[in-house]
Amino acid sequence: MTYRNGAFVVDTREGRMAQVIGSEGHRVQVRQPGGGLEWEVPFSSLRLATSAERAAARANPEPPARPAIADCPECPALKAAWWEATIEGDPFKAGDALVAVRRHWRSHMSEGTRA
Repeated sequence: MTYRNGAFVVDTREGRMAQVIGSEGHRVQVRQPGGGLEWEVPFSSLRLATSAERAAARANPEPPARPAIADCPECPALKAAWWEATIEGDPFKAGDALVAVRRHWRSHMSEGTRA
């Protein structure tokens, strides 16, 4: 059995909620819902998240990997679009939205604007 990309799972070693982003062999690549650093987990150390755990993750998402610029009107809108695409479960739409967030963040970095 494998987990599809985008599935909400729990790393039972630490009790951490995660979202599947890929797999290879007996290891699964995951990250926090909402973005963040990726880590690998042995397949045997994962279980599917319950519907209550998924609802809690959606209601209280972890902060995204990139902070918003305080006075930028586009940052919250882009992050909201990305989170909505993640919740919908469409990996292509979520991936495109995440690329838009990161590209926008890089534009802040090239301007020298930091949070």
